[in-house]
Amino acid sequence: MILQRTIKKATTISGIGLHSGQRINLRMRPAIANTGIIFHRTDQKQTVDIKVCPENVVDTRMATVIGHQGVTVSTIEHFMSALAAFGIDNLHIDIDGPEVPILDGSAAYFIREIQRAEVKKLTRNRKFISIQKPLEIIEGEKRIRIIPSRFFRISFDIAFDHPTIAVQKYSVKLSPESFCKEIASARTFGFLHEVEQLKSMGLARGGSLENAVVIDKNGVMNPEGLRYPDEFVRHKILDAVGDFSLLGVSLLGHIKAYKSGHDLNAKMVQKIKDNPSHWTYVEFSEQALREAQRKEVELITPDLAWDKA
Repeated sequence: MILQRTIKKATTISGIGLHSGQRINLRMRPAIANTGIIFHRTDQKQTVDIKVCPENVVDTRMATVIGHQGVTVSTIEHFMSALAAFGIDNLHIDIDGPEVPILDGSAAYFIREIQRAEVKKLTRNRKFISIQKPLEIIEGEKRIRIIPSRFFRISFDIAFDHPTIAVQKYSVKLSPESFCKEIASARTFGFLHEVEQLKSMGLARGGSLENAVVIDKNGVMNPEGLRYPDEFVRHKILDAVGDFSLLGVSLLGHIKAYKSGHDLNAKMVQKIKDNPSHWTYVEFSEQALREAQRKEVELITPDLAWDKA
């Protein structure tokens, strides 16, 4: 069967928190099968364990925030997207601050550390949620829909009243290769007036041109420019990969989003959990994987998913 995954060896990442401005250390440790992904806030009088799951999402206004017993970990989405891209199901994460380090505002550094730690297969089967019937949420202009598919795909459209962004759309079939090449390096972004407002509220203390694309009335302020011509919509996909990883299992379905963000993504995750008649758990055997390869279909998830559409 397709097996669950963790990492082979522990590794530490250090960096500044976007909102707190604090220096934060994040240490990844291997976990046994069926552990899930658990953050451990080690800076408390007594370590608080916060499992990554829909029930523990406590805020989605500016980032995805999980919490337990009044203790939270913020801005987990970039890190979680990297874990999801490599199919890591089980992990212990020791963290000594209130948010995951922002690093360069993308998932690229997390990808490098996961590769350095190496992925390890465990002895238990991996489950997938396979969408069988569509689900949709519409809130004003914002909408998100998930439909059946034999692989995990995200199609995203954004529209901003600024010529630097304007209308952008992108669609990607998720695999470690496509994520690393097309999505991982896309940075978070914001408008200068919004950044200034956040700083006046005591937020975004760690924000800078080193960890975000900032746009003023004239365009992109970062001297190096953009990493992709459509970096903005690609980052929205990066966020969505991280947000949907809160399901706790790999997903087979096609997400179609327009102007969605953390809040709508989290609501769709919860809607999936609340509507089990619209999906089923599936497991795949190595034989099924070989059959998929024999038919020359495309590998999409870290282990398996296929589609001809």
